Amino acid sequence: MRSLFLAALGFVLAIGPAAADAVVTQKSRAFRPTEVTIARGEQVTFTNDDSYIHQIYVDGLFDSDEKAPGENLNETFPRSGTFQVRCHIHPTMRMTVHVR
Repeated sequence: MRSLFLAALGFVLAIGPAAADAVVTQKSRAFRPTEVTIARGEQVTFTNDDSYIHQIYVDGLFDSDEKAPGENLNETFPRSGTFQVRCHIHPTMRMTVHVR
């Protein structure tokens, strides 16, 4: 029984945490890249790599709290379409997520 448990534990550790399907950084008051394409249900990790706080929103989908420098936000896009991602704090920050 113990060997079965250790084998299962090794399998879980080998897999590790689920990786983001796309990674977007916020730097110099801009999203990078400015456009990504993912499949429906996949996740985008937004990383604040700036010296400013940022926020992330998509009309009708999500509206995050402010994120300090160094913080990440993981968002899942549950439906197909083209979504404009913005930052309320810096209105010129925009990017596009295409969901297949």
